[in-house]
Amino acid sequence: MHQTPANQGLGQSGAGAGAKRTLALVIPTLYEAGNIRPLLERARRTLDALGIPYELIVVDDDSRDGIDAIVDEFAGEDRRVRLLTRVGQRGLAGAVIHGWANTDASILGVMDADLQHPPELLGQMWKALTGGADVVVASRYAPQGSRPNWNRFRHLLSQVSIWMTLPLQRPGVRVSDPMSGFFLVRRSAIEKLELQQQGFKILLEVLVCGDIRSAVEIPFRFGHRQAGRSKANLRVGLDYLLLLGRLWKRREKLTTEDTKVRKGKA
Repeated sequence: MHQTPANQGLGQSGAGAGAKRTLALVIPTLYEAGNIRPLLERARRTLDALGIPYELIVVDDDSRDGIDAIVDEFAGEDRRVRLLTRVGQRGLAGAVIHGWANTDASILGVMDADLQHPPELLGQMWKALTGGADVVVASRYAPQGSRPNWNRFRHLLSQVSIWMTLPLQRPGVRVSDPMSGFFLVRRSAIEKLELQQQGFKILLEVLVCGDIRSAVEIPFRFGHRQAGRSKANLRVGLDYLLLLGRLWKRREKLTTEDTKVRKGKA
């Protein structure tokens, strides 16, 4: 077991083994042992083709389902693969923040472990980010993106959730899929943020509160879960509503501070 202490901020990062990485992709897991092997194989194959220094950080919430042995197998032959285990803590956002805080990479990323996010998309996402974007989002709602396996209720719930974010998103960097769990972002754009540890929708907070000046969406087809079970439940919905409330307060504070700065320069 690779238990690691909690880290709160991103400014003072704990470096991983070896030289500084350009990209750190965090894969949060909870009962995903059935998916992690093909995911790591596909992600490594895609990132190897890019020819960049990278690392894959699996952050597991103490699943005890055998995932540690599988990741250790990869790590034994490739030091770019690491496992961090959180004990007594649960939640996707907290796991992602923990992974980001334990790397010195200048580009930070996250993707789900259930294979619904295609690792092969990382090449296009990397190209868009190196083209100047601050954040690149794998989008189910961008033109040519799709969600073929969803029923009507899930479609409706997702669209209502996105609609609720529209007043929060800033003009010029508004995206069609702010709920995506698959994205890359520059560390410099979020290193001053105190990101919320609870919840599942970390991208929305990055877009609303981060120093994001340009955002690009890459469409993709949302796939089938290959193994394990979905973590969506009533608590996830409650966490989302609480996040919206916190973001409204933070957005109002940022707007007030910005207004005072502009008046001071006038």
